[in-house]
Amino acid sequence: MHAYRSHTCADLTKDNVGDTIRLSGWVHRVRDHGGLLFIDLRDHYGITQVLCDPDSPVFKDVEKLRSEWCIRIDGTVKARDAALVNPKIPTGEIEVFIRDLEVLGASEELPLMVFGDQEYPEETRLKYRYLDLRREKLQNNMKLRSDVVASMRKRMWAKNFREFQTPIITASSPEGARDFLVPSRLHPGRFYALPQAPQQFKQLIMVSGYDKYFQIAPCFRDEDPRADRSPTDFYQLDLEMSFVEQQDIFDTIQPVLTGVFEEFGGGRKVDQTWEQISYRDSALWYGSDKPDLRNPLKMQIVSEHFRDSGFAIFAKLLEQDGTEIRAIPAPTGGSRKFCDRMNAFAQKEGLPGMGYIFWRDQGEGMEAAGPLAKNIGPERTEAIRQQLGLGVGDAAFFLGGKPKAFESVAGRARLAIGDELGLTDNDRFAFAWIVDFPIYEKDEETGKIDFEHNPFSMPQGGMEALQGDPLKVLGFQYDLACNGYELLSGAIRNHRPEIMFRAFEIAGYGKEEVEKRFGGMVNAFQYGAPPHGGCAAGIDRIVMLLADEANIREVIMFPMNQRAEDLMMAAPSEPMNEQLRELSLRVILPD
Repeated sequence: MHAYRSHTCADLTKDNVGDTIRLSGWVHRVRDHGGLLFIDLRDHYGITQVLCDPDSPVFKDVEKLRSEWCIRIDGTVKARDAALVNPKIPTGEIEVFIRDLEVLGASEELPLMVFGDQEYPEETRLKYRYLDLRREKLQNNMKLRSDVVASMRKRMWAKNFREFQTPIITASSPEGARDFLVPSRLHPGRFYALPQAPQQFKQLIMVSGYDKYFQIAPCFRDEDPRADRSPTDFYQLDLEMSFVEQQDIFDTIQPVLTGVFEEFGGGRKVDQTWEQISYRDSALWYGSDKPDLRNPLKMQIVSEHFRDSGFAIFAKLLEQDGTEIRAIPAPTGGSRKFCDRMNAFAQKEGLPGMGYIFWRDQGEGMEAAGPLAKNIGPERTEAIRQQLGLGVGDAAFFLGGKPKAFESVAGRARLAIGDELGLTDNDRFAFAWIVDFPIYEKDEETGKIDFEHNPFSMPQGGMEALQGDPLKVLGFQYDLACNGYELLSGAIRNHRPEIMFRAFEIAGYGKEEVEKRFGGMVNAFQYGAPPHGGCAAGIDRIVMLLADEANIREVIMFPMNQRAEDLMMAAPSEPMNEQLRELSLRVILPD
């Protein structure tokens, strides 16, 4: 017999009754039934109930066992009484009588229990992550993650992509976040960077003639943490293709991700048609560039109904340049109680409140109610109702100002209204391509033009588009949104050196600086670069959605905490003086 096990803790069935077997695993739970000891023995595959009574030669040793001791047992498989069968587990029809026991690893007193659903502070869970990872939910999450990655690989190979690995130590690149820098010992005072993405290398692979590339790629960004973002590193399904247009990328990746969500989505509906929404329309309708389309509500501009109206706050606001009023329709939300509740929501978000109108039946016809309705009068109120397609029992909420100042709050209000009114279809994965991103943005304080999104995107219209107003230049760039999260970002690349130099010049980067920072790629483009494009899908975030988790740390095996610290390994740590001397570095701490 094998030194540690003849079966796993998920293998044994009634067919094994009478067999002598060997199991190894962890003591999940111990129950003492008046001298009869029951132990749930757990390994990676499942749980088997084992038992011992005073007739067993190792009874006294079994009495000493505690939760999370790692043990090996030999025993005889017995059938459970019919009344004691546990249909919830594969081994629920049998139990194993212990005849021999070996303690493989005793456990100290536990800082957190593996058995049960107790909640523990995140700091405790991350410090003792190896215990936290033994818990059933995390075991399932990590298995799901592994299976999702395997499925992605199979689907990409089936589409004639090949997987190539790109460097981990490379040069700094402006990808929109801070780099992690790595000092060079051989070149004092100079630094490598960990790649924020394999962006330049995958484009160089296309220049090298490989046509279709993919990689399950590690990426490193020194970012502020959020619930849906790791502060240090993450993994993405990275791909690039030559001789393609934007729609070719969509047609390639959509069946891959649709298949993954159908395979691992637990029976939830998966959209088969993915709408394409412009960045501008997404911001207008949903207050976000990653809209949650499970909520059907769309915001609309209603400025004309308030211009020169009796509602002075909005009327004066609209006298300022760049301001507008938007309405959030709320079907079935037509009660003062609900409107007051949403007004309180807006105040919690830092706004003075949200204006509202609701329509009710007064017996002799429909009446518009609420402070706004009284101020703007019945004609304007009726025009708003007709524009929004509302009726008796419905409501509308209003926010105004410069869109960038209130858009995000309006987006959150839209989500809250949809949830409160039961309009959101939570049993669904709803996808949308967000397209036509602006390439540039203007700093309101300095007036400086800089890249708003990926600097390597091909501008729509090519060189001609870069001769006019930079703020009107759109890129062949796209994101994929699902249920309120950005899952994927990509672009058709700017592979023409003259267009690239002009694009960077507009953002204040001279030709010499571009050649210095991106010399490898710029030089390569001088030698017959093909048109190419690609995208990258965030694996951590995809698994988070599939696992129905709200925090990305629940699907990462060894995540950092909110302060980008690894409490288990005590990182970041202070370097030793000899390490600093080797690297020609000196640490100067801030005051």
